[in-house]
Amino acid sequence: MIDAAGYHFYGAFVAIFAVGLYTLLDSEHLVKKVIGLNLVQVSVFLVFVSAGYVDGAVPPLLALDGPHANPLSHVIVLTAIVVGVSLTAVALALVVRLYDEFGTVDVHEIEAKIAADERGGEHDDE
Repeated sequence: MIDAAGYHFYGAFVAIFAVGLYTLLDSEHLVKKVIGLNLVQVSVFLVFVSAGYVDGAVPPLLALDGPHANPLSHVIVLTAIVVGVSLTAVALALVVRLYDEFGTVDVHEIEAKIAADERGGEHDDE
């Protein structure tokens, strides 16, 4: 029989990933979409860190006997966190720029204003 006690991280991954993906796909608000993207990123970070976990392991820096934890997954997650923060900053900067241009952060309203501009409709440029 499989011991499910060591796999609760994967259940958390699935739950966080599902909430993030649902928020990313269902929400019409751009800031909520950025939050959904961040939840998806965090869930992937959780999988990488939990994959590198070894029960009873010692740090690989010390010359101790026994199993050693693999630091590669932790290094990859640290790099991915930096990339994720940069991605979030750029996404939020784009949301601010869209708000300045269109006066809303709702996807459907922005699309309607772009379609009106393409048809030759009036756009309030302030």
